[in-house]
Amino acid sequence: MQKRKLGNSGLEVSAIGLGCMGLSYGYGPATDTSEAIKLIRTAVDSGVTFFDTAEAYGPFVNEELLGEALSPYRDHVVIATKFGFDNGNVQDGLNSRPEHIRQVAEASLKRLRTDVIDLFYQHRVDPDVPIEDVAGAVKDLIQEGKVTHFGLSEAGAQTIRRAHAVQPVTALQSEYSLWWREPEAEILPTLEELGIGFVPFSPLGKGFLTGAISDTTAFDSTDFRNVVPRFTPEARKANQALVDLLGRIAAEKQRTSAQIALAWLLAQKPFIVPIPGTTKIHRLQENLGAAAVELSTDELADIEAAVSRITVEGDRYPAHLQARVGR
Repeated sequence: MQKRKLGNSGLEVSAIGLGCMGLSYGYGPATDTSEAIKLIRTAVDSGVTFFDTAEAYGPFVNEELLGEALSPYRDHVVIATKFGFDNGNVQDGLNSRPEHIRQVAEASLKRLRTDVIDLFYQHRVDPDVPIEDVAGAVKDLIQEGKVTHFGLSEAGAQTIRRAHAVQPVTALQSEYSLWWREPEAEILPTLEELGIGFVPFSPLGKGFLTGAISDTTAFDSTDFRNVVPRFTPEARKANQALVDLLGRIAAEKQRTSAQIALAWLLAQKPFIVPIPGTTKIHRLQENLGAAAVELSTDELADIEAAVSRITVEGDRYPAHLQARVGR
């Protein structure tokens, strides 16, 4: 597995990481613990060194899962987790008060079975707490040796700048893929200017870009895609054109749609490290294979030209969640 550095921080990770949320939360019933541990350890054996979790994934159970799965490999992997919600629960609202950040860090360290959090993200920007106070709280934890790197998630460009002035931001984690390209306008140039890495979540469009989802796919009742406008049957049917395009390109290169979508992301900037998630080992291996896919300048231009003719239908979040991003 190739390695990449997240901006100017010096933090080196595998070119493709593993987003672990879906093993416990968000996409239907949690994966059996023994199966989830097997998948995480298979990722390690396959060269993945970058694992993403959060106290809110469960709450808490995803961190506990990673703590158990990665304990034999702790010195060889980078673990990222997040703070920012009351009681670790998305439903309970935002909380990035400095004293709360410290409490979350202490609890996460125990669940992750470690004495240091490699990368500590603010999960969502809290409008009630100045970002300078948030950055200062994480800076204190870094000085105490409990955290190594500071990150933000779904933050706007001005917030990134303000935080970075207090404590250098190592990485921004936000959604980015062939069907959500908004970061290209303002976020990517800001990150490049400041030397900050970019960690795209949902790099496969919450599974849609793999080609495994159609307008007739039925999701589990606990799957959050049921409330995402982009996943209504009508939107899925309209958005099939993008999946068909990826399928044609993949067939020409004897790769899969998922591998082309991930390879496209990797080709955008050298400081981009996507974190696709999966519950299946064969999908894990497929995703990791994208790191070896080379897209030529002409192929990238062809993808760009073709995608520019497709309008993606549906918002990526319902309105109440959309209000939490880009602040």
